[in-house]
Amino acid sequence: MTDRPDSLERESLASGGQAGAGDVQLAIPLGGGAESGDEALAKDSLVVEQQAPTVEREVTARVLEPSRALVPSDLAAPSLGAADRFLRFAYRMGVPGHTLASPLKRPGKRRGLLAVVESPLTGDRASGVALRAGHFLVHGVKAPITQMDFASSSARLTPPFQRVVHGFSWMRDLAGACPRQQAAPVAARIAQAWLKANPKPGKAAAWDVEHVGNRLLAWLIHAPLVLDDSKLRGPMLDAIAETARWLDRNVGKAQDGIGKITGWTAIVAAGLLIPDGRARRLFGEAGLARALGDCIAEDGGVLSRSPLAQMDTLALLVELTACYRAVDEDPPEAIATMMELVVPPLLGLMHGEAGLGNWQGAGATSAEKVAALVRASGVRTRPLKDVRQWGYQRATGAKTVLQFDAAPPPLPRHARTGCASTLAFEMSDNGQRIIVNCGGAALAGGMVPHRIEQGLRATAAHSTLVLDDVNSTAVHIKGQLGSGVNEVEVDRRMLKTNQGGATRIEASHDGYGARYGLHHRRILVLRDDGSELRGEDVLVPAGKKGKRGKISFAIRFHIGRGIDLRLSEDKRGASLGLPDGRLWQFRVAGDAGGELGIEESMWVDGQGRPQPIEQLILHGLTSRSGGSFSWLFKRMPQ
Repeated sequence: MTDRPDSLERESLASGGQAGAGDVQLAIPLGGGAESGDEALAKDSLVVEQQAPTVEREVTARVLEPSRALVPSDLAAPSLGAADRFLRFAYRMGVPGHTLASPLKRPGKRRGLLAVVESPLTGDRASGVALRAGHFLVHGVKAPITQMDFASSSARLTPPFQRVVHGFSWMRDLAGACPRQQAAPVAARIAQAWLKANPKPGKAAAWDVEHVGNRLLAWLIHAPLVLDDSKLRGPMLDAIAETARWLDRNVGKAQDGIGKITGWTAIVAAGLLIPDGRARRLFGEAGLARALGDCIAEDGGVLSRSPLAQMDTLALLVELTACYRAVDEDPPEAIATMMELVVPPLLGLMHGEAGLGNWQGAGATSAEKVAALVRASGVRTRPLKDVRQWGYQRATGAKTVLQFDAAPPPLPRHARTGCASTLAFEMSDNGQRIIVNCGGAALAGGMVPHRIEQGLRATAAHSTLVLDDVNSTAVHIKGQLGSGVNEVEVDRRMLKTNQGGATRIEASHDGYGARYGLHHRRILVLRDDGSELRGEDVLVPAGKKGKRGKISFAIRFHIGRGIDLRLSEDKRGASLGLPDGRLWQFRVAGDAGGELGIEESMWVDGQGRPQPIEQLILHGLTSRSGGSFSWLFKRMPQ
């Protein structure tokens, strides 16, 4: 057997083309060459066999048709009889609930809530303990309660603090940190200060529909914490009733789909727990069905493509189900169906340690938090495999997990902290994250400085290729995205060779087509035993004829926390020493242009804390008529 430098035959890898009858030629074969381990990786180029291994055509081949936008799911409102349809119509027209419930009676005296809700969701214990000690704790930042500006017009609160303070999410944390008798005085003191600073509905952050919805839900679900105080009971019940009426009129003004889902969920909960609420409940159930259908795609992924938004949606449905249970009512079948639909996409973004990847602004949400939420939902299922609209391809090989963003970014109307992450990937081995994205844009305003939020959404903050230091999709302020990637084509195949099987995913995007006349194509091949990830980044002319000249490129691989990263002597490869002693090697093909280097980077964990990491960068100049760059990650034997 003779050896030759790997030419990394681009056409074969890109198309899966045939070399002979029934054979597929792989640019990066799944088997090793005559040399293996450190010796092969120490060479200036990848070494492969003269003859490519025989490959059987995939057992299951599926080409995902290009999609410009996610397709909203069709979710019908519960069917009603004539009487209930009249109640819903009359309430929508403005007839008060008490009039519809008892048309011949005057409104009675103020009454309490109809039931006590026991939510299966638990808050963050550390944040609850901090509240008892006199501080808000938000993404690692402490703020004294006595110095907090609760006014809606305050410009001092960053978005994460606005969500906690005005959305009253702190009530769940406090309730889970100590017994009710100890939590109630703290909750009453904060609630009283907030009501004093916001005596009536207004504008600004406190009256954002999503914050109002979260606040009303918190008041209803954790009512005993604030209604046990005799002095606060009356003002609190008045605030609950007034806030519910405000939501009835203003829920349609939510900034995005998740805001509408939050608002409608709170309206349904108010209809269940506030006396004379049947008409409001019917009104809210219809609105919630529409909001869920408009915001969640057919495969269960939210249209913002954000793991945090996916978790928020599931948490809202879990708490609403608890409200139905509190009044001995069965929730509409659509709610249970929707919970079953939204869990698999969430599980699809879990790494080996069961924490979430850093996608669309999220940090690396912990396994404990994800597990607690899924457990509270009662849904038992597997990670999403049949990816349509969610767009995140998942492949596994033994204990190696690959996540690949193979879809366009969310549309501007859905994006909150939208990221230009198309064709980025993450990879973990036995729970250790090896390749990551920076993440954390949605958590900026805590320990992550708000001034770098836009940079964390950039293409360079993700493990993918960047041309001319320009984002593949324009990143604007306030979470919005501009022009760029419109279409992503995806081809996924299962390969079998005499060395074993592999998953091959090929995807391409047009984000650089209009500006530079080039499309980016990325091919990833993960062996079934998880020992190798082979990749190729190809730049293809967008038109029939490529442009002249050179353009700068950078292919970034952000390396997981705690990994000892070192360049090889020839600077065509690197070693990655994992904390547990395992060793991975990275190698660039010999004919690939560019220079390999190491630079500093940053990774945001699930608590919103920035962690220093490093990144491998293959950078240089390439022809504007196209180019190809092949690389390999290989786990070395112990």
